[in-house]
Amino acid sequence: MVDHYMIDRLEGVELRPQTPIDRGVAIPFDLPHEGAFSGYVSIVTLPDGTFRAYYRALPMAGEDGSDDEATAYAESADGVIWTKQKNNFVLQHAAPVTHNFSVFYDTKPGVADDEKWKGIGGTNQEGLVRFVSADGVKWRKLMGDQPMFPSNEDYRYDSQNLAFWSEAEGQYVCYFRNFKEIDGKGRFRWISRATSPDFVNWTEEGEMSFVDEAGDPAPVEHLYTNQTGAYMRAPHIYVAIAARFLPGRQVLTAEEADVVGVDPGYFKDISEAILMTSRGGTTYDRTFLEGFVRPGLGFENWTSRTNYPAANVIQTGPEEMSFFVQRGYGQPDHHLSRFSLRLDGFASLHTGYAGGEMITKPFRFAGSELEINYASSAAGSLRFELQDESGNPLPGYELADSREIIGDQIARVVAWSGGTDVSALAGKTIRMRIQLKDADLFSFRFK
Repeated sequence: MVDHYMIDRLEGVELRPQTPIDRGVAIPFDLPHEGAFSGYVSIVTLPDGTFRAYYRALPMAGEDGSDDEATAYAESADGVIWTKQKNNFVLQHAAPVTHNFSVFYDTKPGVADDEKWKGIGGTNQEGLVRFVSADGVKWRKLMGDQPMFPSNEDYRYDSQNLAFWSEAEGQYVCYFRNFKEIDGKGRFRWISRATSPDFVNWTEEGEMSFVDEAGDPAPVEHLYTNQTGAYMRAPHIYVAIAARFLPGRQVLTAEEADVVGVDPGYFKDISEAILMTSRGGTTYDRTFLEGFVRPGLGFENWTSRTNYPAANVIQTGPEEMSFFVQRGYGQPDHHLSRFSLRLDGFASLHTGYAGGEMITKPFRFAGSELEINYASSAAGSLRFELQDESGNPLPGYELADSREIIGDQIARVVAWSGGTDVSALAGKTIRMRIQLKDADLFSFRFK
C-alpha cells in the first residue's frame, strides 16, 4: 500500500507510512582506507541469498573523482552481520569511476556468466562508464572508454547513479543525477531516467516528475541520491528511499560541530531519508512527503551529507526487511546503520477504532486465493468483499460472507463462508471492498 494506484475511494482510512526501527551499526567504515568520507553504498542480493555491500572508500575529504577514491566491499550471510577483509578493494586507481561506483547483479535471462555483475560510475568529465565482472571482485570495462552517457559540463552524474534489469519492463533502467533550473527558486539536484535493451545502447527518457497524494506536482526539493530499485516481493513497484538534501539549513554552531568532531566543511547543511515509489516511466509518486528516516537524536546526525540511504532493500528474516543509512558522515565514527521494517511494511492502509473502508479501482487478477499482510488490535478486524465492475457485491463474496480476520500475519488467506477459492472470478473485471477497524493492511495479492 505505497500509493493510490489501486485505490478508488477511501472513507475513514488513510495511507500511513511506517516507522523504520534503527538496529544500530551494520558496517563501520573503520579500515585505514575507508573512513569519514566513504559512501554511495550499494547493497546487492546474490543468487544464493547472501549479500554484499559496495561503497566508496575515502578517509579524508578531497576533490570529487580523485585517485584517492577506491571501491571496497563487505559481505554478509544474513544481511545483519557483516564482515570484510583488510584488503577489501575491488577497484583502485580507476578515477573518476570510483567516486560513485554503483553495483548490481544482473538477473536478465541469458546474460553471459562473465557479465553477471555490472557497475556504473563516473562524473561529468568522462560521463558514466560501464564495468562488468564474473564474480563481483575482478572488474573490466565494457565498451572500453566509450561512456554509457557522454560527458556533461553541468555536473550530471555527480552522485550515486543506479542501473538494474527490470523484470517488469523487460529492459535495463538507469536513474541518474542531473540539475534542473526552477523559475524563481534556483537550481535543484534532480533525477533523470534512461532505458536500454542490452546495457549497451541507451535512450534517455528525460527528467523525472514528482506527484503528491492528490496527483498534483510535489514540492520542489533537492534529492541527492535516488536509490531506486525493484522491490523484491513486487518487482513491478520501484521503491526509492532517497536522500532529501537541504543546503544551507544549518543546525550546529561551529562550537557544537567541533565537539562532534565533524570536518569543518561538513556541518552547514542537513539531510534525511524520504520514501518515493514508481511504476516505471518518468514519474515518482510522493504520496508521503514527510521524512521516512529523520536525523534523530544527537548533533552528530545533523551534519552535512549524513543520513544518506544505501541502494536497495533486502529481506533479513522470515518477517523482516532491511535497508541501510549512512550515519556520521565527515566524522571519525562514520558508519552504515541498518533499519528494519516488517515485510511489505513501507506503508499501510490504516484506520483507528472508529473504522473505515477502501474500495479499489476495477482490476483483473490471476490465481485462486486472496492473500493479505495485515495487523489488527485485539479489538480490531478486517473483512473483504468482492464486487463486479459496477460495485455490486458478488454472491458468496459479500461483506456479510467474509470471515472476520483478527491478528498479525505476513501471509493469511482471506476466506468467506464458502471457503477461500476465488478462481471462478479470475480474468474477470472486479472491485474489492475492504472494511477495517483498528487495523493495518500492508499488502495483498492473488495467488
